[in-house]
Amino acid sequence: MSVKVFIDGAAGTTGLEIRERLERRADVTLLTLPEAHRKDAAARADALNAADAVVLCLPDDAAREAVALIENDTTRVIDASTAHRTDPAWTYGFAEVAPGRRAELASARRVSNPGCYPTGFLALVAPLVRAGIVPTDLPLSVNATSGYSGGGKAMIAAFEDANAPDATDTGFRIYGLSLGHKHVPEMQTHAGLAYPPIFLPAVARSYRGMLVEVPLHAHLLNGGIEAIRDAWGDAYAQSPLIRLGREPGAVLTLEQCANTDRLDLFAFARDGQIRLVAALDNLGKGAAGAAVQNLNLMTGLPETEGLRL
Repeated sequence: MSVKVFIDGAAGTTGLEIRERLERRADVTLLTLPEAHRKDAAARADALNAADAVVLCLPDDAAREAVALIENDTTRVIDASTAHRTDPAWTYGFAEVAPGRRAELASARRVSNPGCYPTGFLALVAPLVRAGIVPTDLPLSVNATSGYSGGGKAMIAAFEDANAPDATDTGFRIYGLSLGHKHVPEMQTHAGLAYPPIFLPAVARSYRGMLVEVPLHAHLLNGGIEAIRDAWGDAYAQSPLIRLGREPGAVLTLEQCANTDRLDLFAFARDGQIRLVAALDNLGKGAAGAAVQNLNLMTGLPETEGLRL
């Protein structure tokens, strides 16, 4: 018996990636709407209530509206927007972020899919805070660069279409200069930090891929590089998707994990300075891959079914 899944917002970048991972699976039946009914509230409500599980690939307000359209207590929801990521009534859908989270996801009715940048940051930092290596009141910064697909259709057009309203020929740009980025509360909450990290995001002229980096001063920590690697090893020993990387040589590339649903972690140290780096695909483990992983866990299917290792 297959699981009936409705992707609300299936025409967007993340929705299309999720659909690609699910459409050939025998254990999943995708419920779809004709193009003419895609934004029809009644048709959407019917599909939302007919599904065993729905994935919301919508703006925040539209995601909240979609949840309100569900009138039964059986349809399970994965929300890929930022609307519910710090809502304690929702289970945060990062299976590896804390002990017991997989079991929580298996029984959860409402799951918030993590953001791409927070996924990298939390994978690096959350086990270290939990182990007491990184003090909860330590001020942190996080430098991160994403492929331009992370900005959705408008940013894709800006980088690929010379006639787009915001067309650009830049190779790299920083943004979020006003601080207060919407991902920051998610990072602070789920890492258990006393202060919000300073977030320095950027986008590069590469379609997909992501590097997230956290620099640390070793003398401010309760343990050094080996303690960090041990904490990661304990946290991710049972994870099929998170790998502890070895010395990669001179460089790490933005596309290190592109076209996969895994996440690679690296730690470097010298002269009292430490660089923690996470590599992932912003559309994979950072979005669609995480949603499919959550769907599998919530519906009792193999955790990595349909994913790219």
